Amino acid sequence: MDRDLTRRALVGAVVGGGIGAGFLSPVRGYLRRFAPFAGDVWGAARRDLPGTVPSPYGEAALRYDDYGVAHVEGGNERALYFAVGYAQAADRLFQMDLQRRQMRGELSAVVGDLAVPSDRFHVAMDFAGAAEATWEGARGTETGEVVEAFVDGVNRYVEDEPLPLEFRLLGYEPDPWTGTDVMLGEKQISWGLTGSFRTLRKATVAAEIGQETAEQLYPYRMDHDAPIIRDGVGEFDAEASAAEAPPAAVDPDLLSRLSGFESPPGVGSNSWVVSGEHTESGQPILANDPHLTLMAPPVWYEMNLATDDLSVRGVTFPGVPFVIIGENHAGAWGVTNTGTDVIDFYRYDTRNGEYRYGDGWREFETESRTIAVADGEDREVTVRKTVHGPVIGAESDGDDLVGEVGVAWTGFSATKTVDAVRRMSHSDGVDSFREALRDFDLPPQNMVYADREGNTLYYVTGRHPRRYTDGEPVRGTRVFDGSEREGEWPGYTPYGESSWEGFVPFEEKPHVENPGYIGTANQRIVDDDRYPYYLAEAYGEPFRGRRLWERLDRRIGSDDPVTPGFVRDLQCDAYDKRAELFVPTILAARETIDDDLDPELDRLEAWDYRMTRDSRAALAFARFVEHYRRDVFAPRLREALDDRRDVEEYFPNDWVLLHLDDEDWFPEGRDAAIATAFEKAVEEIESNDWSVYGDYNVTAIDHPFGQSWLRYPRYPTDGSKATLNNFRKDAAVGASWRQVVPVGDGESGAVLPGGNDGDYFSDHYDDQLGLWADGEYRTFSREITGTTAVTFGGGEDS
Repeated sequence: MDRDLTRRALVGAVVGGGIGAGFLSPVRGYLRRFAPFAGDVWGAARRDLPGTVPSPYGEAALRYDDYGVAHVEGGNERALYFAVGYAQAADRLFQMDLQRRQMRGELSAVVGDLAVPSDRFHVAMDFAGAAEATWEGARGTETGEVVEAFVDGVNRYVEDEPLPLEFRLLGYEPDPWTGTDVMLGEKQISWGLTGSFRTLRKATVAAEIGQETAEQLYPYRMDHDAPIIRDGVGEFDAEASAAEAPPAAVDPDLLSRLSGFESPPGVGSNSWVVSGEHTESGQPILANDPHLTLMAPPVWYEMNLATDDLSVRGVTFPGVPFVIIGENHAGAWGVTNTGTDVIDFYRYDTRNGEYRYGDGWREFETESRTIAVADGEDREVTVRKTVHGPVIGAESDGDDLVGEVGVAWTGFSATKTVDAVRRMSHSDGVDSFREALRDFDLPPQNMVYADREGNTLYYVTGRHPRRYTDGEPVRGTRVFDGSEREGEWPGYTPYGESSWEGFVPFEEKPHVENPGYIGTANQRIVDDDRYPYYLAEAYGEPFRGRRLWERLDRRIGSDDPVTPGFVRDLQCDAYDKRAELFVPTILAARETIDDDLDPELDRLEAWDYRMTRDSRAALAFARFVEHYRRDVFAPRLREALDDRRDVEEYFPNDWVLLHLDDEDWFPEGRDAAIATAFEKAVEEIESNDWSVYGDYNVTAIDHPFGQSWLRYPRYPTDGSKATLNNFRKDAAVGASWRQVVPVGDGESGAVLPGGNDGDYFSDHYDDQLGLWADGEYRTFSREITGTTAVTFGGGEDS
């Protein structure tokens, strides 16, 4: 087999949309087909940085601490970020380049035919065009000038130093980095957190099984009592919502073509802030652990930055200059995804290259683009756009089904999030931090903040559209008729500057000033009858949110003050509220379960519902839920949706599953379904020779190439998808960064699920993974430390 073709096949199966900065699914086995190291490849196996690097922006120094974290000190901000760009390229260049190629639709140019579906989608969506519009708005501003210095630092490394191992294996060189690429990183992060096709999925089920079933599987609201804002928000007269039209009958194949490019299921995060009123020190404590794709290297890049008037430490996504989560001299902040709805879909009446829009006909804005394919035939893609945004899908088969849809998404417009994040780093207290949030356009986040003056803050960020049909507000819960001008967004301009005039005003976004304590876990933000605007089609499962409030309420109501130790323990809490809800139901079905499984049932009955690595009951429950989900939903969905799609894409969340008792889903009765699933779970456990949860629940985190010599080691760990200590082995999702900050008092703690250096041969490739798996932390200080690796300066115009 041709070695060059094989090397390109290494990442050819990458077709997913990614999450945050998650850019690849593991592609296993290809490296076995050829000798991995020969000649020039060994030349990239070791990295030695030069002692000095010319910089046109002034003096700076790059140091690395004992965990490979980049500590950068600059004489001015542009000198600082030139060095930051150089450091990110030195540590994460291949990751940065593949993320950029994926979003631009340029993977096929280096990996061949297998990436063509991914490239078609990303080219059709024209994320690059949205990034260009965003960069055009930033160019020439103070933030734009800093971004340009960062870009120059990346390119200086690429020009002067040997390329990392992965480039040698694939046989290509990266293009120069640009300001648009920085903004493209924002678009990727945002799409990964907001790019949901739930509306299409629900429309498909409604069309083929019935609206009642669709509402059952995908309820507008779940019945639980753990919203983020429980008080502090006044009563409002909610906007009336115009009558909902019948759902459009979406082509059953449309979603199957698109589902690989949306947010992975279950993505979420935890955060909370406790004011000094309730802490031992009298100062606030803030915690955050975003749950994103777990991969090697991690989605986050940690750095500690300082100039004479800036001191900030935290994490960013590789390719983005500024700290996104962290702390500065004045305060600390963290984010979780709101789950709010910033995307809509439209169908159109069409004829001969035109679409009807109101009383007139308009030509689609079209552009032909070429997808270059390594060792294959190039592909031509026609990008089509309407007033709402790009058109994706394929032509209908001639029936009444919607085979393509227009997409409106706030990320298609020019946004200012990168500027907002930079200003967050410069904030000197709650007032300037809040002001920076005005331009945090995308993605919508639950932002928690605490400063050294004792202030605390919760604020929902992002641009939230208010949709109108015939002048009346409507929810974004269905496919709109774009030709009838349903679901319009006043003030929105895709691929240009939006006025945002029709969006929820900043002052009216959900927020709480100086809460005594508040926590977020992707649950409902506020009771709908206490807020005037439609925010979300759905929120995350309430299990983590309920547990978070349960433990915070109990601690605050006790005589024990909140301490950093309590907060770290809470962040690693493995109690599963699903088990509390459903184990009694399993035990109630005991008479239908094989008597030989009584020992397993006895363990369940004695279990404390904690998903810990040494628990046999946790193992049995985890595998039961997976079998029960498939047994309940797969037969009926497969019959209705046929074999054209993976029916698991249509499975609802576990809150729906565990509350479901409709006999239509249980032909033999619910107890019989429970018995069958439990018996399958035990059979699976025995066939795999698992004894406890930790035999199954291991940190299977791989490099994109998936080869054994590149992957991280495996460690047993605690947690599940429904616990605060969030870990989903099958989905490779979990706590991508843990941070606990006692603001203004004591040492902060943090940990990455892996290592900060993307170089496989580095001591810092995986040196934090064991700590992470065991729920341990390392010191997180803003003091600049470490041995100097590179000094910058002496260049032109310095």
